[in-house]
Amino acid sequence: MSIIPQPLTQFPWRVLGLLLAIAMFGTLVLYSAAGGSIFPWATNQAVRFCVFSAMALVLSRIPLEIFARFAFPAYAGVLIALFLVELIGGVAGGSQRWINLGFMQLQPSEFMKPIIVLAVARFYARLPVGEIRSWNAIWPALVLIGLPWALVLVQPDLGTATMILAGGVTVMFLAGLPLRLFIGSGLTLACIVPVAFSFLHDYQQKRVLIFMDPESDPLGAGYHISQSKIAIGSGGIWGKGFLQGSQSHLDYLPEGHTDFVFATMAEEWGMAGGLLLIGAFMLLFRWGLRVAMRTSDRFARLVAAGLTTTIFFYVAINLMMVMGLAPVVGIPLPFMSYGGSSMLTVMLCVGIIMAIDRSNSRASNPGNWG
Repeated sequence: MSIIPQPLTQFPWRVLGLLLAIAMFGTLVLYSAAGGSIFPWATNQAVRFCVFSAMALVLSRIPLEIFARFAFPAYAGVLIALFLVELIGGVAGGSQRWINLGFMQLQPSEFMKPIIVLAVARFYARLPVGEIRSWNAIWPALVLIGLPWALVLVQPDLGTATMILAGGVTVMFLAGLPLRLFIGSGLTLACIVPVAFSFLHDYQQKRVLIFMDPESDPLGAGYHISQSKIAIGSGGIWGKGFLQGSQSHLDYLPEGHTDFVFATMAEEWGMAGGLLLIGAFMLLFRWGLRVAMRTSDRFARLVAAGLTTTIFFYVAINLMMVMGLAPVVGIPLPFMSYGGSSMLTVMLCVGIIMAIDRSNSRASNPGNWG
């Protein structure tokens, strides 16, 4: 018989400790990016982490059945909000992405990132196993993914649209759809890329062209990528030292506290800091995938794996973007980039995975529950 109180053994100490370590590192980087000041970024980031961590813990106490029951209603609610964005949404920086609630600016597309995983997972969990290779297993999921993807794309928000598409398609793949479907879709996508390129906004076309040849406009559209590469490369193995980054402190590196925060970090902490940060994220991914592998419930398995890959896409796309391996699409680095939207989304994912982990513990130790 354990002498440790049961509520303490159920508390997700390890994963919260890991997230706290990443967030504290991110706060240090933001402190440095502000020239050695806790304002305006570091303090706000720390407060947001505390609030969203509490939210994740609340989510972790919700029974898994509730997530399954409300997956479709939540999807419908956010989809309606996306339609409202087109009708009454506020415009800022040439994009129409927010609904003004008076006390805050709501960006519904952020909520669709985890909810699309829940909705598609719910669909496949209810689908009989014998129909998984039929057309009826494909078109409803494509509709579920395609509607929010199209609405977000016209805002325009290519980064968020990409995340919604990636999350939904990942669940389709994990559900066991034929591999030939994804190969065929990939080939079809490759064929229509030239046509789709003509429908992109001018700034989006420039991002793609600059990705292919960043040196063609080093002082214009390619400036972000060029300066990011310089900052990362100048950090070397051990970095220039805390508060010693010249690219960010002299304002050569644009968005050094948001999308390109990894470049700010790498300049001061070097390759060692970068590998340490990537290793921490790998531990987070490992935890999420282990939760998915331990559950016997089909819905829970798809959700845990899907939400883990959603967080993975955040990290992978951002790192590829700042290193010049992908076009700049405005994907922040979780817990590092300044801003509340991405942290809220990631903590929603973490909270739901915690709920699944708690459900696994309950199933494996039924005697410990009343």
